[in-house]
Amino acid sequence: MATKKKTERVTIRTVAEDAGVSVAAVSKVLRSAYGVSDALRAKVQASMAKLGYRPLAAARGMRGQTYTLGVLLSDISNPFFSDIMAGINAALERTEYQPLIGVSQSASSIELELIDAMQDRQMDGLILVAPRMKAADLDTVATRIPSVLIGHHLPGATLFDTVNDNDVLGANLVVKHLAGVGHRNIVFLSLQMPALDDVLITTQREIGYTTAMAECGLARYTQIVRADQTAREARTLARHLLQSRQRPEAIFCWTDFIALEVLSVATELGLSVPGDVAIVGYDNTRYCDMAQNSLTSVDQSGQLLGLQAARLLIERIKGREKAEHLVLTPRLVARSSSLKVATSVPGPAAA
Repeated sequence: MATKKKTERVTIRTVAEDAGVSVAAVSKVLRSAYGVSDALRAKVQASMAKLGYRPLAAARGMRGQTYTLGVLLSDISNPFFSDIMAGINAALERTEYQPLIGVSQSASSIELELIDAMQDRQMDGLILVAPRMKAADLDTVATRIPSVLIGHHLPGATLFDTVNDNDVLGANLVVKHLAGVGHRNIVFLSLQMPALDDVLITTQREIGYTTAMAECGLARYTQIVRADQTAREARTLARHLLQSRQRPEAIFCWTDFIALEVLSVATELGLSVPGDVAIVGYDNTRYCDMAQNSLTSVDQSGQLLGLQAARLLIERIKGREKAEHLVLTPRLVARSSSLKVATSVPGPAAA
């Protein structure tokens, strides 16, 4: 039986021969080197397209850059992360950079393994979304490769940039909205974490919730309950809260992903939302606006977070060393899960 002949790989030399130019000329076009004429660039690019030439990432890395960026997500079940990716893609649309995604399953050990793999593949920079690793590990990573963090409050960091929502303000807006429509017994459903650290978005939101409850004269009703970031855990805890003798008047969830699970359980139990219990989420993902959900939520503009992170990362790759820490201003979008008539409540100026 005849064996199929292996297709020969198209190399930079193949392109040079087809275009009738030197290997050095093709290299200059690939590197976007200074002084390359439009005619030469067009000739080389035409040969690359005809031959189907794709430069190896490793070879590009040897010439200085691979034009790939690592994006590390803590999980892929939260729809908010797709908003962040949309912003990153929008920022990179007119650049040579391409994002490659890794998912850590919210485990710091997996984060470090993925970062090592990304660095081995000579990625030019990293965007870390809600990382779980320790501050010392973050510093170590940032000394090895340009890095930007989303959803991690470290305003004093000097080795990397951060882009965050003002999570304290966002939680404050929720409590004052719920108190304003008459609710007193407001429970905050937060995320179960091994250590409560002020850098975490959930801890920041707990601070905002607790402060606002006190400011509204509702300190005695303050209650924070925590669950793992899984639909099963969220539903179990929601059922416990909604079937308790002291059922809360309102449940404020740290993310829409969890709030939608609570909304589902309330519907299963035959409860009226917001008549029997008001439910509020955080992130204002696309599912909030669906008629069957109509979920009140805090809009922290995931697309803008992603866009700003990508912009800052490219600036770092190009040589900026001074750290920047952006804080975006959230707004509350009230829908029928807490209010009969949809309204939008803006926050004060950005921090």
